[in-house]
Amino acid sequence: MKEELLSILDELEGRRILVLGDVVADIYLQGTISRISREAPVLVLEQQKEVIVAGGAANVVNNIATLGGSVFAVGLLGHDSGGEGLKEVLQKNGAHIEGLLTDEARPTISKTRIIAGGRATVSQQIVRVDKECHEPLTEAHEKELLKYIKSVLPQMQGIVLSDYGSGTVTPKLRKALIKYAREHGIPTMVDSRYDVKSFKGIGYVKQNDAELAAAVGRSLSDEGAVIEAAQELLAELSAEGVLVTRGELGMILVEKDGAVHVIPVSDKSEVYDVSGAGDTCVATVILALAAGISPEKAAELSNIASGIAVRKLGTATVSVEELRRAVER
Repeated sequence: MKEELLSILDELEGRRILVLGDVVADIYLQGTISRISREAPVLVLEQQKEVIVAGGAANVVNNIATLGGSVFAVGLLGHDSGGEGLKEVLQKNGAHIEGLLTDEARPTISKTRIIAGGRATVSQQIVRVDKECHEPLTEAHEKELLKYIKSVLPQMQGIVLSDYGSGTVTPKLRKALIKYAREHGIPTMVDSRYDVKSFKGIGYVKQNDAELAAAVGRSLSDEGAVIEAAQELLAELSAEGVLVTRGELGMILVEKDGAVHVIPVSDKSEVYDVSGAGDTCVATVILALAAGISPEKAAELSNIASGIAVRKLGTATVSVEELRRAVER
């Protein structure tokens, strides 16, 4: 199996993937506690560093880039430091960002974490500040996104719809992409946190077990229940496959032909942070599918990649070199 997975890694290089979704700036403000404020009984933090990391759909984009893919990001940013920081991060890894439009009227979706510590204390998050516009996309921006999508679609070998519930993946854009992909035999994958049932006709679906439980409206107490729910979702969406991530229990892939693949965790060493591991999973799967790899092998490879991501702090990327070393181990 090792040799087969290693040969797959060479096939990922340069695969052209379009990612449409809710791009998020994960901002970390780090500093030391200097004193108690005179204005109120609160800590005063002396800021030392600000780091912007790609989150949401931008993390999928980043992971595809670091895994060797040629990725085209499509979404909406605000005219602010979060948006500029995101573009810089994505460009650094070679992502195409021409499809990231700027809307002067809305902020970049951002999650700002204040991390405080002292000389003799462990740094820890003390508060998170979220910023997001809840207004739907304007018709003008939707048209502009669609125009860009249509201009690059003929080059694409895979499509990801990364829906975090912030409204970038509109019904019109969703339907246009799924229709085009079906007509041209392009692999598609959706990762939708709250509205997966609206993606009828999609190729592959990624859900964690909690999201799947919410989608089918019942608790999933064991492996059999997860498989049954995945098969139900598969049939309802007329999909090719449903991949369910289950944390320390690994993954389950259910395919249209009735095949069920239970994939155990590849590495049970210490988990530091699960945030963003699902994005790594999606990035790996779509690259493998775009290369013509079987869904089962794509899921196995993504399981190893996700195992690398959870051993890193924050929303992290996985490089093709790290993945190669993990497969060899």
